[in-house]
Amino acid sequence: MSRFRWPPPPDGGPRTHFPGPTAPRTGRPTLPAPPTDRVQTQDGVRLEQLTTGTGAPVTVFAHGLAGDISGTRPFGSAVTGRRVFFHFRGHGRSDAPPGPWTFGDLARDLRGIADLAGATRALGVSMGAGALCRLLTETPDRFERVVLYLPAPLDTDRPPAAANRLDRLLAAVQSGEAAAVAEAVEPELPAPARNTPAGWSYLRQRVEQLQTDGLAPELRTLWSAPAVPDFSALRAVTAPVLVIGCVGDEIHPVAVADRLARLLPHAELQIYDRPSVLWNSRRELRERISAFFNTPAP
Repeated sequence: MSRFRWPPPPDGGPRTHFPGPTAPRTGRPTLPAPPTDRVQTQDGVRLEQLTTGTGAPVTVFAHGLAGDISGTRPFGSAVTGRRVFFHFRGHGRSDAPPGPWTFGDLARDLRGIADLAGATRALGVSMGAGALCRLLTETPDRFERVVLYLPAPLDTDRPPAAANRLDRLLAAVQSGEAAAVAEAVEPELPAPARNTPAGWSYLRQRVEQLQTDGLAPELRTLWSAPAVPDFSALRAVTAPVLVIGCVGDEIHPVAVADRLARLLPHAELQIYDRPSVLWNSRRELRERISAFFNTPAP
């Protein structure tokens, strides 16, 4: 298996250890991130957001644990209307109020952004899906359409691999060493993408973002209580919900997606047959999500 070696090649191409042609050198330096702004929610927490597109409807996108705005943007590339991407507390340039934190806090972050933007649709990734489920248990009719992508466990039974990965990433960020951050981020990439221009581009962006903005250690406290205290409350959700899971992902057990699809009364379940869906089935995934969101309301 090819492994990253930091720093990355200056031309973005794969590094080899023999003479002669290697591969197309199509990598580029990381482009500047689009300008964002910070908005204050009713809880007084200032959250970073990026708005793209125009008009109605408005869709809000919630990232996963230790994720960022750039990681959720591909999900909205073909979604009509205005799209609002944001950073939860402890991520990016958003505030990190004193902990411990719960999924109730994340749900309030999500609600605050959605209310300010007038969002009627929402997509949550992993931890973001957990925050979205928590919000829906409190307000079942808040959104007209919902996508839950690779939902994280909603109880405290979290896979050890997930906790270990977060601990490693937090330690790397705290060290301030780019190589350590790169090594901690590497498992986010499927093996075939490593040591490729696309892989290097992703790695550069992640390392730069994490070194610039950091990551709050309070994130460790999130799973001290269930994301959703009462699973039966999800049966009251009125919106159509697309639940997306995959086989072979140790961080996001497929059983979580299956359970959610059985609980939500208007759910559609899509299970992919291998992990790293955004890398391995990117076009099909984007088309599925956009078709779901862009379908006119009955």
